[in-house]
Amino acid sequence: MDAVLGIDIGKAKFHVTLLFGDGTRRRKACANSPAGCAELLTWMARHGVGRVHACLEATGAYGERVATTLVDAGHQVSILNPAIIHHYAKSRLSRAKTDPVDADVIADFTAKEHPPLWTPLPREVRELQALVRRLDALIGMQTDERNRAQAGGLTPAVQHSIETVLGHLEAQIEAVRQQIRQHIDQHPGLRVQRDLLTSIPGIGEATAALLLAELFNKAFTSARQAAAFAGVVPRPHDSGIHEGRRVMCKLGPARLRKGLYFPAIAAIRFNPSLQPLARRLRGAGKPPMLIIGAAMRKLIHLAFGVLKSGRAYDPDLAKA
Repeated sequence: MDAVLGIDIGKAKFHVTLLFGDGTRRRKACANSPAGCAELLTWMARHGVGRVHACLEATGAYGERVATTLVDAGHQVSILNPAIIHHYAKSRLSRAKTDPVDADVIADFTAKEHPPLWTPLPREVRELQALVRRLDALIGMQTDERNRAQAGGLTPAVQHSIETVLGHLEAQIEAVRQQIRQHIDQHPGLRVQRDLLTSIPGIGEATAALLLAELFNKAFTSARQAAAFAGVVPRPHDSGIHEGRRVMCKLGPARLRKGLYFPAIAAIRFNPSLQPLARRLRGAGKPPMLIIGAAMRKLIHLAFGVLKSGRAYDPDLAKA
């Protein structure tokens, strides 16, 4: 690598720090747009940079354009959990918090730690991810409007407005669900994976689409890695009077844990692989939320197993 590039992503623009091996730094701000990405590549070439290791924080859709542009131009890119950079900055006792300073911190971290590289998702997975996230947003809006309708004390005009919006949202939700179904059916790889996942009691088509879009688009080598990414693994919380306590780590995408909550409850009732687990935890006096968390983790293990083996769910194999 000729240099490392720290990128602090914002909605309207992004700041970059180009850090060379001799410690020299060059800084720039670009619009977060196709023109801004092209400007960044031109600026890097003007400084004689042939190839960089760029790094940015995971900021949803705001950073995807920049990351994809750099990969397409032949550069290496890493995308990190923002908590990593946050704690790295705290470890250096950084007192300033500005966009250029954040870009400096990301560049320093990249030069020191050499984080793992990011590979863009295949186009069909990116499209599935966009549809799944849109469905989640629509359902959230529907919930908000239903809460307003149940609040009471509404005038007839407001009530009519809410009912109209709810009707439109219901139509849009059904349309997006149909688009997700058709999209998966049109891609044989996704269709096979969905059918394997839905063979697990507790996982329906919506949950399978969520897992394919947000979890199993990554190259996990074990089910534990997948569960850790989803943030459903326990972590020790031994401190003072809380000795021996375990809590869910809750790192990773919150939408995964939200999407697995009700499937885990259903699996506790109907999945023969989870029923003994739930009985054992209840017998040990564990609280309901801990049992649900354990069921979420078990579902991810089962999902990883069927996708890895290419075989539909079999309770006897799962028990083994």
